[in-house]
Amino acid sequence: MRAAPIARLASLTALLLACESSSDPVAIKLQAMSFANSEWSAPVHLDAPVNSACQEQTPTLSKDELSLYFMSNRRGGLGNDTPDGCQDTNDIWVARRASHDGPWETSENLGPPINTSDNEAGPALSPDGRLLFFYRWVGAGQRDIYVSKRDPNDLGWETPVSLGPDVNTTNSEAGPTFLKHEGDGDGTLYFYRGDPPITTDLYAVRVTADGETLGPAVAVPGLNSTVEDNHASVRRDGREIFFNSRRDGSILNPSGQPSFDLWVATRANVHDAWSTPVNLGALVNSPAAEFHPNVSYDGRTLLFIDPSGAVRGGFGGFDIWMSTRTPSGH
Repeated sequence: MRAAPIARLASLTALLLACESSSDPVAIKLQAMSFANSEWSAPVHLDAPVNSACQEQTPTLSKDELSLYFMSNRRGGLGNDTPDGCQDTNDIWVARRASHDGPWETSENLGPPINTSDNEAGPALSPDGRLLFFYRWVGAGQRDIYVSKRDPNDLGWETPVSLGPDVNTTNSEAGPTFLKHEGDGDGTLYFYRGDPPITTDLYAVRVTADGETLGPAVAVPGLNSTVEDNHASVRRDGREIFFNSRRDGSILNPSGQPSFDLWVATRANVHDAWSTPVNLGALVNSPAAEFHPNVSYDGRTLLFIDPSGAVRGGFGGFDIWMSTRTPSGH
C-alpha cells in the first residue's frame, strides 16, 4: 500500500479515537468505577417470552434497560411458517418491561419498514433511541448494514437506508454497535467485515448524530486475529470492548478445536490503544459457543447467546443469556 493511503487511514483512526471523549454524567460515573476485579456472574437464561423454541440472537438493551431488541425466526414475523414451528427468515423483535425488576412482556415484531421478507438482525440503538442500526441479507447472501431514524416522541421508524460504500462493500458487513460522542454529538459505529467462516475483522467508522458516515471505515487496531473476530459491544465510556472470537486461547470444543468465546479488551482512556484481548473465562464461556455480546449502558449487565442444549440447556436453537457484575469494592 502507498504511503499516502496509509497516512490517511492513520489519521482516520486518530480521529475516531479523539472523538470518543465524553462529558455524560453516566460516563463520568463509569470512569470513577473500576470493574477490574469484578467477576461476571454465572449466566442466567432469559425465559419466555424472550426466548422461544426458535432462534434468538443478537440481543441489545436500550439505555434504560427497559427494552430488549433481538433477532428471531419465531412465528409472527414476515417470513413463511416452517414445519418446525418457526419461520424461514429472521426479523427484529422487541420485548419491554415496566422496571428493571419487572418481567419482560410479550415480544413484539418491529414490522415494516424495519423488517421485510428478507432477513434482519443485529439491532443497535443510539442512547437517545433515535437511531437503529441493523444488518439485512437474503438467503445465504452478503450482509449489509442499514440505519433507520425516528422522532424521540414517535415509536415509528423511518424507511431504513444503507450506510453506503464507507461501510458496505462486496464483502459482508454485520454486527453493528454504536458508541455516542457527547462532545460533538457524533459517534463511532463498530462492526465486522468479512465472510464467515473465512476471517472476519472488527472495523469502526465515524458517523453523525443523524447516522451519516464521515469517511471510510478502518480496521480497529490491536483487536483482530487471523480467524473470525466479530460482533463487538463497547461500554458506554469507550474503555471496554467485548467481542466473540475463536482465536487461540478459546475453550476447546469436543473436537479439540478452539470454540467461539467471548473476549474483552480495555484501555485507560479513549486515546490509548486497546489492551491485548482476554478470554472472559469458563464461568461465561463453554466448550460449545458463545456469541453476540451486548454490554449494558451502565456496564453491569452482559447479554450473549448460547446454543440450546449444548451445555446450559435452553428452549431451542440459540437462546439469550445474561450475566451481571458490580463495580469493584461494591
